[in-house]
Amino acid sequence: MERPAWAPPGIDISVPSVSRIYDYYLGGSHNFEVDREAARRAMEFMPGLPKIMQANRAFMRRAVRYAVSEGITQFLDIGSGIPTFGSVHEEAQGASPGARVVYVDHDPVAVAHSKAVLEGNDDADVLAADLRKPRDILAAPEVGLLDLERPVALLLVAVLHFLEDADEPGRAVAELRDALAPGSLLILTHASYEGIPLPQERAGGAVGVYRDIRNPLVMRGRQEVARFFDGFELVEPGLVQMPEWRPEGPLDQEDPYAFSGFAGVGRKA
Repeated sequence: MERPAWAPPGIDISVPSVSRIYDYYLGGSHNFEVDREAARRAMEFMPGLPKIMQANRAFMRRAVRYAVSEGITQFLDIGSGIPTFGSVHEEAQGASPGARVVYVDHDPVAVAHSKAVLEGNDDADVLAADLRKPRDILAAPEVGLLDLERPVALLLVAVLHFLEDADEPGRAVAELRDALAPGSLLILTHASYEGIPLPQERAGGAVGVYRDIRNPLVMRGRQEVARFFDGFELVEPGLVQMPEWRPEGPLDQEDPYAFSGFAGVGRKA
C-alpha cells in the first residue's frame, strides 16, 4: 500500500481510523482505502451517515458563532479530527480575528494534518492527547495559548460516543469543567438511536462496524447525554436534535438523518 506524502511516518495505514472515516463522510481527501471500506460497510446499514456528520459540522459552526457573539474568543476542541472546510479556527477567527483555538486529537494523522493547516497561524495550535486523560490535556504547553482564567468554549463534538462507560466519560468532562472559568461554554454532540429514521436493529449494524474496527460507538439516550451537562446551565433551546439548535433555515428542508443524535450548549455558572 503506497503511503501518501501527508501520512506521518510510523502510523499503521492498514487499520481504519475514526477521524479519517469522518473525513471521508465529509468529502475530505485525508483517508485511506481501509477507511473508505469501513465507511461504506457502515453506510450499507445506515446510508445517511454522511448527512449525520454534516449536521454535526453545521451545528458546530453555529455554536462557535454563538460563542463569539457571547464574547468568547478562546476555543478548546477535543476530538477535533482532521480540519476540513469550516473548522473551528476558520469560523472563530473569521467572526473574531485573534480568537485562539487549541485542537486536541489522539489520531496522529489528524494531528499532523492540523499542524500543516495551522502553519503560520499564531493563534491556533494542536496537541496529541486523549480525552480519557484530561489532566494531560490541561497541563500541555499548547493549552498555554488559552487563558483559563477567562471563559473558554470547550468543544466535545462527536467524540464522547467513542468513550465507553468504563472510560468514565462523565469524570473526564467534569475534570475539564472544573478547570474552566465561570461563563465558559460546553459545546457537545452525541450519537443516539433516538432520531435515526431506521429500526434500531438496522442502525445497530453500523454500530457493529465501529466495534469491529476496535472503536466502539456507544449510543446513549437523551437523559444519559444530559448528564454531561452537570454543572452547566443549558442555553436555549436546550438539548435537542442537531438541526433544532438555533437553526438558520427551515427544518422541513433538513434530511431526516440530520436529526440523529443530540446537540446542546451549556454555560458554566
